[in-house]
Parts: sequence; C-alpha cells; structure tokens
Amino acid sequence: MPDKEAQINFDAPATLRKWPSVNNERVNASLGARPYMIIEGTLDECIRKFMTMPVGQHHLYEIHTAAQSDLVSAILSAAHIVELARLRDFL
Repeated sequence: MPDKEAQINFDAPATLRKWPSVNNERVNASLGARPYMIIEGTLDECIRKFMTMPVGQHHLYEIHTAAQSDLVSAILSAAHIVELARLRDFL
C-alpha cells in the first residue's frame, strides 16, 4: 500500500472565531451563544493570530475552514490548532 503524504493548504480561506465567555468559560450554545469572528483570512493567518492569544483562553477559540482530508476538519478546536501550528513550523 503506497504511503500518501497528507497535504495541508495553509492558504485556504478561514476565520478565527471566539466564543462569548463568563468567568473564562464558554457560554453554552443552548443559551443562544455563537462564536463571533476575530479575523478572516487564510488558515495560516488564523493560526498565527490564535497563537498570540493568551494560553489560558485558547479553549474559547476555534477556526472555521474547509475540511481537508483527516488532518483538517471544518471546525478546528484549540488543541487541533496548536498541533497544526507545530506541524506548520516543522514543514
């Protein structure tokens, strides 16, 4: 079985969004909360902006983009964004 290299398009359109919070905890979507846009740009730009945010608030952020194979889903959680940042820096 041939090895397939996973390709990530860091130039793909994306938006960095933040969930409203109270006491550093997300306001539940069942209460009508929705994440609001911080920036709109490329996946790379959104990752870079996310990495400048306080680590203690990372759980409030997510990136919305087009899904790319198994490595990039349509909505990226904070943990996933950190891993993509490490992978991007490695490449």
